[in-house]
Amino acid sequence: MDFLRSRQGCEQTFYGYRTAGGSPHESPEEGLIFPVYVIQLLCLTIATATGALMGGETARPWLLLIHQIPPKPDYLRVKIWRRLHQVGAVAIKQSVYALPQSDQALEDFSWILKEIMAGGGDGSVSETLFLEGLTDAQVVGLFQAARNADYEKIVEDARSLADGLSGDSSGGNDGDSKLKSHFSRLRRRFEEIVALDFFDAPGAGAAEGALADVGARIAGVAQRPRQAFLPIRELKGRTWVTRKGVYVDRIACAWLVRRFLDPGARFKFVSGKPYQGKSNEIRFDMFEAEYTHEGDRCTFEVMVDRLGLDDYGLSQVAQIIHDMDLKDRKFHRPEVDGLGLLFDGITAASIGDGERLERGFVILDEMYASLSKQTQKKSEVNHAPYRQAHAKEQRKNRKGLPGDSRMDR
Repeated sequence: MDFLRSRQGCEQTFYGYRTAGGSPHESPEEGLIFPVYVIQLLCLTIATATGALMGGETARPWLLLIHQIPPKPDYLRVKIWRRLHQVGAVAIKQSVYALPQSDQALEDFSWILKEIMAGGGDGSVSETLFLEGLTDAQVVGLFQAARNADYEKIVEDARSLADGLSGDSSGGNDGDSKLKSHFSRLRRRFEEIVALDFFDAPGAGAAEGALADVGARIAGVAQRPRQAFLPIRELKGRTWVTRKGVYVDRIACAWLVRRFLDPGARFKFVSGKPYQGKSNEIRFDMFEAEYTHEGDRCTFEVMVDRLGLDDYGLSQVAQIIHDMDLKDRKFHRPEVDGLGLLFDGITAASIGDGERLERGFVILDEMYASLSKQTQKKSEVNHAPYRQAHAKEQRKNRKGLPGDSRMDR
């Protein structure tokens, strides 16, 4: 299917809908249930996904462990389940577990298979491609969902630890030692999850931010300053580094950099493992980055705040990105579900991170323009009574003044 024709046809279908009044609108801006930017970008995403499917994307190789465990002894089933969880495998069917193909994955599955067979079970390890039915994107989604659940547990435990930091020093050195020990275990668990995060699940940023906050409080270090760590003029010409597999928060941060800081900004994508930035690089939304989650704020919110970008439209975008990234419905933005489908469509197209950014920028450009336009209209409506009263008062005060044309007549 031709990309342009599929997009135009989709837009014509949406714009052909009748409104509640019963008559079609010639202008797509009027009477639509969805904002026009959502309609346009939904069509763009549909066309993109169609093009990806028609373009014959290369299938990803996977390793599968297919096994059967005897009903007794009970501990064997629990033992194997724990081992599979430890290597980061996910279940795609009952007794069928998957890992992305690698030498390490093959070794992990081989050892687990030996344990199964030693316990009286049976099984096999195979390399496979998903050609029909289950898709690579769906399997990647299973891995990301599993790691997001792990990251959410980290956030929950970090917040519980933070709640215990009431400033009461009655525990003395023993209490401090226990807090530090608990925090160290939590940090190690986070690093273990990161090592198994094969597809850069978006929940990593929130977990790292929660840990950073707790660590700073335990160490008695003040939170990092709200202003930019460098003047904005010194942020130009830099390379911005983030994790591979960009999604909502990282795409939005890159858009903020390109649109508000440096139109020529370059981006670099690395693994989720700890990365030591070079002198000309700035890291964002990753482990120990210059810009990352802080408390219950996503990286985009942190960047807008610390860079001092006082813009109402940006503040609205930040609320939407927060609700999409952290999924806590803090701001109860109604756009979240629809925009989530658009970003999911981008990631499902199996394209590179650079192209994900470019397509995400289109969504964010349209969203920002629409929200800024709504803000302007609301401002005009809110100030209209004031302007009318002010004009009336001016006319009243001008009566009798020399040079007033009405008085001269």
